[in-house]
Amino acid sequence: MEDSNHYKTLKVDANASQAEIKQAYRRLVKMFHPDSNQETANHEEIIRINAAYEVLSDVQSRLKYDEQIRKDAQKSNIHRQERTASAQKQHKAKKQSGKDADEKVEEWLRVVYQPINRVLCRILNSLEQQIEDLAADPFDDELIDQFQEYLDNCRDDFKKAQNTFHSLPNPPSLARVAAHLYYSLNQVGDGLEELGYFPLNYDDRYLHTGQEMFRIATRLHCEAQESVG
Repeated sequence: MEDSNHYKTLKVDANASQAEIKQAYRRLVKMFHPDSNQETANHEEIIRINAAYEVLSDVQSRLKYDEQIRKDAQKSNIHRQERTASAQKQHKAKKQSGKDADEKVEEWLRVVYQPINRVLCRILNSLEQQIEDLAADPFDDELIDQFQEYLDNCRDDFKKAQNTFHSLPNPPSLARVAAHLYYSLNQVGDGLEELGYFPLNYDDRYLHTGQEMFRIATRLHCEAQESVG
C-alpha cells in the first residue's frame, strides 16, 4: 500500500462517488500538468495523482484498498491501545512499587526500630545509676546481687533486641539507620560481657571498659535516631 492516502491525494472524501473521483482527478491533473499550467507544474504530484486514480477509479481495486485502509486503521488502533495499556501498567507498577516501599519502611520502623530503640534507651540510660549505687560499697553482697540482676535483665533484653533486628530485612532507604542500630547493639553486647566480669573479681577495669563501650553504643544509637529524623 502507498504511504500516502489516495483519497487525500485526490482531495476527496472516502465516501466520494466514482464520478466525484474522476472529476477530482481531472482537476488536479490540469492543475499540476506542465502542458496546462507552468506555474503549478509538479511531476512528482502527477505521479501520486495517477497512482491514486488508478486504484480508486476501479471499483474492485477501490474495495480492496478500502479494506486495507480499514485493517490498517484497526492495527493502528490496537497498537495505540496496547501502548496506552502498557503505559498505564508501568505507571501502576511504579506507583505500587513506591507504595510497597513506603509500607515496608513503616513496617520496619514499627516492628524493628521502635522496639530496639526502647531497649537501647532502657539499657544505656540505666547503667550510670547502677554504677553509682554499686560505688557505695563495691564489695557489698546485696549490691553485687542487685548489679548481677541488672546485668541479667539487660542480657535478656539484649537477646530480644537481637532477634528483633533479624526478624525483618531493612529497607534500602533505612540502611544507615540499620547499620547504626547493629553496631550499637554489638557495643552493648560487648559492654555487658565486660561488666559481667566485675562481680567475679571486683576489678574496676571491667566497669570502666563496660562504661566506655556503653558510651560508644549511646553515640551510635543517637546517630540512628537522627537518621530516622
